[in-house]
Amino acid sequence: MGAAIAATETAETTHLPLRRVAAVGVGNALAFYDFLTFSFFAIQIGHTFFPGDDSSARLLKTLATFGVGFLTRPVGGFVLGRFGDRAGRRPAMIVALTLMGVGILGVALTPGYRQIGVAAPILLLFFRLVQGFALGGEVGPATAYLTEAAPPRRRGLYLALQYATQDVAVFAAGLVGTVLGVLLAPADLDAWGWRAAFLVGAAIVPVGLMMRRGLPETHSVAKAPIQPSPKRHAIAKLAILGIAMQGMGMICAYVLDYTTTYAQDTLHMAAGAALGATAVIGASSLVNDLLSGLLTDRFGRKPVMIVGAVIFLLLVTPAYMLMTRFPSVGVVYAVAVVIAALVAYSANPALIALSEALPRGARSAGVGTIYAVAVAIFGSSAQFMAKWLQGATGSPLAPAWYVSAALVMGLTAMLFMPETAPVKIGVEADD
Repeated sequence: MGAAIAATETAETTHLPLRRVAAVGVGNALAFYDFLTFSFFAIQIGHTFFPGDDSSARLLKTLATFGVGFLTRPVGGFVLGRFGDRAGRRPAMIVALTLMGVGILGVALTPGYRQIGVAAPILLLFFRLVQGFALGGEVGPATAYLTEAAPPRRRGLYLALQYATQDVAVFAAGLVGTVLGVLLAPADLDAWGWRAAFLVGAAIVPVGLMMRRGLPETHSVAKAPIQPSPKRHAIAKLAILGIAMQGMGMICAYVLDYTTTYAQDTLHMAAGAALGATAVIGASSLVNDLLSGLLTDRFGRKPVMIVGAVIFLLLVTPAYMLMTRFPSVGVVYAVAVVIAALVAYSANPALIALSEALPRGARSAGVGTIYAVAVAIFGSSAQFMAKWLQGATGSPLAPAWYVSAALVMGLTAMLFMPETAPVKIGVEADD
């Protein structure tokens, strides 16, 4: 199915050098930096917006608010994705990043519960919904742009930037968090330190907007080639497989990002040391996402993602057992490096295959909607479920069991996913 769709499409624009396409990644990194910072500072945000003496209940409320931001992702994915298919990828990416900036500033500047009472969590919720809409609308146009800007046999590397730039955001958020955690007393981190982390991202948003305005457009409806409409059942099958694979990726990625909170809440590590795990995760993911893209260009999408997911399934529970038995900084960081690499080799090729399998005229909306639905269903609840399952079972290994179930779901979908890599199917069309 994917090969048939890919073979019907022809070049619309000249391929761009990788250094130019990196401008797409800069905007993506800026967007994810602030969205993920909310997760990393969940404990401190909970102290600010949710009163009460029960720290576990406060953390659950904060994680639930984090999850609510995912509810508007499918709306953003569909609305801005369709906009990207009709008006072009670049305008949609600019709108998404602008809205992200609004959400960032709103979260950073909203007074706490002690200052304005119940209005504080309500405003926090509103700005989380804005952020969710913007980030949902970011993925589809950006992924479509990278697909269309890449030479066919380097498409895996180009599309790896979609995850790699998110990793830059994770690394930056972890670095900022580590510095703040080390330099500030816990009271100052609760009072204003977490806000400073958000404002760092907000200050860089205009840079991302300027860079995106300088990008050439890769898709014009007026110039797009006429394509045969794929059969409805083929698209439905692709959507189901895509949601399952992306759902696996979301659960694995967000439970991995939860390592910072897990280290503080379960392993009782200091905030500065725990936040350092975020930077380690970002660095490991960045390297391995790029390597996974290169490997998929050489060996195909399916072999890389299936092997990565199988190894992940075998190692995730022993990795958590190691952390809980030896809860030191070195062990947590080492586990974070390995798990981050395994997420890269299992989740990254799945997004590449999905984008290649969709036709150009529906790629932005298709990728955006499938990705956003998966993240709304699975990503929104991942960290909440990790914490809830841990409390319900009384076992610190519960997050590993949850990830294992997700990997089984993703592996099942991978087996039915068509191979789309040009090296495997012999397609030389640009798209």
